[in-house]
This record gives sequence, C-alpha cells and structure tokens, in this order.
Amino acid sequence: MNSTLLTNILRFVLLLAVQILIFNNMTFLGFIIPLPYLLFIILFPVNGNKSGLLVASFLLGIIMDVFSNSGGIHATACLTLAYLRPSLFKFAFGVSYEYQTIKLNDVLTPERFSFISLAVLIHHFTLFLLEAFQISFFLDLLIRTLLSAVFTIISCIIIIYLIKPNKK
Repeated sequence: MNSTLLTNILRFVLLLAVQILIFNNMTFLGFIIPLPYLLFIILFPVNGNKSGLLVASFLLGIIMDVFSNSGGIHATACLTLAYLRPSLFKFAFGVSYEYQTIKLNDVLTPERFSFISLAVLIHHFTLFLLEAFQISFFLDLLIRTLLSAVFTIISCIIIIYLIKPNKK
C-alpha cells in the first residue's frame, strides 16, 4: 500500500469523523452549516484515479446521508463535485493543470482560493437545491448556499493550515 493511498484513507476517515462528531452538531442562526468533509474531494490528488475519486465521493456522501438522515442528497452533491472537479481545475489553474504540481495544502493563492470557493459553492448549491426541491425557495436557497459556503470555506482553510506539513 503506497503512502498516497494511506494518506487518502486517513483523510477520508478523519474528515468524516470530524464532520459527524463536531460539525453536524454546529448550526449558526438555525440554518448555516459548515461542511468541511468535502475537503476530501478537494484535496484528492490531481493525477489520482478518477473512478476511484467518484467511488470514494459516493461513499463519503452516502455515509454522511446515513448519519444525517438526508436520503441521498450528500451523495449526489459529492458526486457532482467529484465529476466537475477537472473542469474546476481547468478554470482555476489553466489548461495545463494536469502537468503542473498543484498542492492545495500549500500557501493560499488566488487560484487555490478560487478553486476551493467554486468547489464549495457547487457542492452547497446542489445539496441545498435537492434539500428544498422547489424553485419557489430560490432566494432562501441562495442565501443558505452563500452563508454556509462562507463558513465552510473558512473552516476548510483552517483545517488545511492545521494539517499542512511543516517545511523546515
């Protein structure tokens, strides 16, 4: 078993545990929920196995659905993010992102911030759209998406800096 696979398994388990034990119990203003478990999808290696990412994203989402009693909306949002991830990389880092060494847990640059922000917004919009499942709640959907995304982005950046390896 190589170190990348072991790191991804450990990241999967830890982010899921932190989300279920800590962040699922945090709600701001009754409807703002930080969801940093999607950091697993964001931090997955750029040149990693794409089908492995889709399977892992589905497992991540379905486990969240089991613990949140949400009927598949987390799995759908995670699969949507995992599927759109290469397009987000292309948008944020340029066409040749596959040939560059992109480490999202390095110093926060505008490209990394835009990638994380877009990923969180897509995930949250999909999640809350499926949760409401009515277009009449569109304004509420946008407000909830934006506010939850802000808290998720802040928590993701904090977690990235907490797990960032020290360079000496």
